[in-house]
Amino acid sequence: MARIRITKEFRFEAAHALHNYDGLCRNIHGHSYILKVTVIGEPITDSNSPKLGMVMDFGDLKDIVNREIISEFDHALIVSRNVSQDTIREMGQMAERHFVMSYQPTCENMIIDFADRLKKALPSNVKLHSLRLNETAGSYAEWFASDNE
Repeated sequence: MARIRITKEFRFEAAHALHNYDGLCRNIHGHSYILKVTVIGEPITDSNSPKLGMVMDFGDLKDIVNREIISEFDHALIVSRNVSQDTIREMGQMAERHFVMSYQPTCENMIIDFADRLKKALPSNVKLHSLRLNETAGSYAEWFASDNE
């Protein structure tokens, strides 16, 4: 049977700041992120299955990505654990929705986190093939399973 890749695109808005960075991104700023998720598997051949011919239902993939990533990060402030909690508290309601990560929230580190989350959440017959996270229209990070085996 042929192995097929399917891709779904997601969009979310988030702010971050790079702690101790030597450029403008040390300041809180936002991005309109675009996340492309590609999974690989064999199309279902069971003629009794309502998913006949699908590697995975796009709706199921959407549910997983929304649960694991989009619902958490959309319209949130993402910072490193090195940022003082007092600083975040002083921002009041503007930082009400924030996430303190164990890593510097660069596009590269975020995509590693996203890959780990999705690999655990996907059904066993489907594997994560790749991710692409656009931070801006012209800047993105890519993650490929084949590079991380």
